[in-house]
Parts: sequence; C-alpha cells; structure tokens
Amino acid sequence: MAGVFLLWSVPTAASDSPSVPYHIPVLGGAVRAWASGGTRAVDGTLGGGGHAAILLGLGVRVLGIDRDPDAIAATRRRLGTVRIEYLESSFAAPSAVSAISAFHPDRILLDLGISSHQIDTLERGFTFRPGAPLDMRMTAGKGEGGRGMTARDVLNTWPVERLGAVFTDYADERRGRALAKEIIRRRLSAPFAISDDFVNAIRAVLGPRSGPPDFARLFQALRIAVNEELELLAAALPALRDALVPGGRLGVITYHSGEDRIVKHAFREWSRDCICPPRQPICTCRGRALGRVLTKKPLSPSADEIASNPRARSAQFRGFETAAADAV
Repeated sequence: MAGVFLLWSVPTAASDSPSVPYHIPVLGGAVRAWASGGTRAVDGTLGGGGHAAILLGLGVRVLGIDRDPDAIAATRRRLGTVRIEYLESSFAAPSAVSAISAFHPDRILLDLGISSHQIDTLERGFTFRPGAPLDMRMTAGKGEGGRGMTARDVLNTWPVERLGAVFTDYADERRGRALAKEIIRRRLSAPFAISDDFVNAIRAVLGPRSGPPDFARLFQALRIAVNEELELLAAALPALRDALVPGGRLGVITYHSGEDRIVKHAFREWSRDCICPPRQPICTCRGRALGRVLTKKPLSPSADEIASNPRARSAQFRGFETAAADAV
C-alpha cells in the first residue's frame, strides 16, 4: 500500500468556518475533507474549538482534549455538550491515550500550534510584546502556583549547552551557543522575568537589526522546550495510530520544521511493507504496511486563508490512514 496517495483540493478561507474571537481554525478545508466519512473523532488539541466545530458540523461525535483548562472552558461555553465530551490532559499522557482508545475513534486530529487567544493573552507569556511574563506553559498555570516548568525557569537555570541546543535545533539559529552564553552572562546580574529580558539578549547577539521574525522564531523554540513538545509528539504518534479503528485516519497540522519532520518520517515508515536494514537477507520486521500516507506533500493554507489569518502561514497538514481490518 506504500506509495498510494490521496490528495485534496483545499477550499479557501471563505469556505471555512467563520472567525471566532477565541480561535480561527487553520486549514479548515483540509480538515473537513480528511474528516469526511468519519463518525467518532478525537480533537487532541482542542484550543478554542474551531476544528471541533467543523467535526460537529459533519455529524461526527467528538472527544476534545487539551491540557489548557482555559481552552476547555471556552470551548465548552461555545459548543456545549451535545455530541462532544471533554478531557483536560495532554494528548500524549497515558491516561489520555487510554481514554482515546476507549472512545474507538476513526479520526484523530492534532493541531500543534497555539491558539490566537493564548498568544493574545499577555499573562500567558507566549508573546514577545513588552512586559509579558516569561511563562509559556500550555497548562495555563496561574502565577507562581501554576504547574510545570516556565520559560523563566529555562532561561534562568539551564546550562549553556542545553540552551544552545534549544536555539540551534528548534530555531535553526547559527548563533545559538552565543545567545546561550549571553543569557547566562545576563542572568548573573538579574534573573530573566519578562519578554523584554529575552528580547534584549537576542538583540545583543543578533544585532540591532534583529526584529519580530527573529523574536518569533526564538520565542517559539523556547516554548517548544518548556512544553517538551517534540518529545511528546514523537512518543504519542504510534500510540494514537494504534488507538484508531481499522481504516481510521490520523491528521496532524504542524508549524515547525522539527514537528513536520517527526510526522513525515513516522507516516513514511508506517506505510512501508518492510523496515528491515537494506542489506538484511531475511525480513524480520512486521512484514506489512500499517496503512497509507494520504498526503504526498503536506497541504498548506491558500493565499486567501493566510490573508485572513496570517498566523496560519507556516501551517502544514499531513494525513495517514491505517490499514483496513482485512489487511491486518
């Protein structure tokens, strides 16, 4: 089954769900086409419920999961409880994977971005706007009593090697180690506390001409480190695949090259009949494909969608369909 692809044409933003204050669903047309024919779907990154609303509009029963209690509360107010249930958790948590399996889904969707509401809520610390606290926790911890490591903790405690790797690997920053050294130099005088502190360190290394694109890239890298996003994604994908019913579909929207690479490599490997080393004379692996890749190339937003929602510009959608019952 490897090498068999299904490509969709993606409607423009005008045909997608209308904008809402909390969340504009990215690649709504692609999600709608991918979800067509489904009956039970998991939205593993509920956000403001934009994609869940699309799924409900198709008559699908939904399990909405998010580790941000604010997102759960906002979506519950917007969409209610008819044909949708909610779970506050990371989609990668063992308890969430167990709940997903018990739901018997034929569709599982992950949108790995953060919602516009999260970005625009200053106290959440996802923005480089002046005065934002260096928080960035997806769990929406409130102040010092919140749960989990913050961006402030990372910048103030991690050693130079670990900080440098974050900026080099997650932001493709060639001066990542120099930035890590500058952060350590500055924190000896005063701890990092707000966005301005990190922005000033970036400017000191990248120069006065550095601006919003650099800040966005490096703040995103810090957010990925804070929430362990790449590690959780790599660990969760096989478990989510196995939670699908035969012939079910997994769809993932990524915004970062590291995320997309993990998804692309997983989907490609799963679609191969044999994953043994090339020179191994006898096949000792599973000996069959686990399904097929649905997107030969990742689907991207149209120009119209980017114009109406600039934050969608880096989004990419990949889909995978598990093998039918008679092929297992």
